[in-house]
Amino acid sequence: MPGPDGFAACALSASARTVTEARTFTRATLTGWRLCPGVTEDTALVVSELVSNALRYGTATRGGNGPVGFPGAPGGFCPAWLALTRQDGAVLCAVSDAGTGVPVVKPHDPLAESGRGLHIVDRLSEDWGWTPPDGSGKTVWATVSLPR
Repeated sequence: MPGPDGFAACALSASARTVTEARTFTRATLTGWRLCPGVTEDTALVVSELVSNALRYGTATRGGNGPVGFPGAPGGFCPAWLALTRQDGAVLCAVSDAGTGVPVVKPHDPLAESGRGLHIVDRLSEDWGWTPPDGSGKTVWATVSLPR
């Protein structure tokens, strides 16, 4: 459940509903923090893109040894985690996955069926980036500014 104190996190499954669940979690959390609807919707869209990328690129298998992910989550395995926190005039969204690939912004192609996610993140966030991948994976993050 979302926390009232400016921090909330949830384990993400690999189901077809995961992105929708991440958006719902984000909206519930930010509404609980009494943030304005515009920030809530922008953040939910940013989270959608980060989670989609984590599930698409960060949860591959390890040479036939099963999926890459995090043990110990409810149900035993989760491919990614979502964390939200309020920080000095912004909301920080962070999605961690066990993959070692780094995000790549694809050239803009208005006719492409995919490849717009990081362009959306870049447009809606104040800043975004990722931690260097290590043995446990990486975290891709974005900050969405709060109105002053």
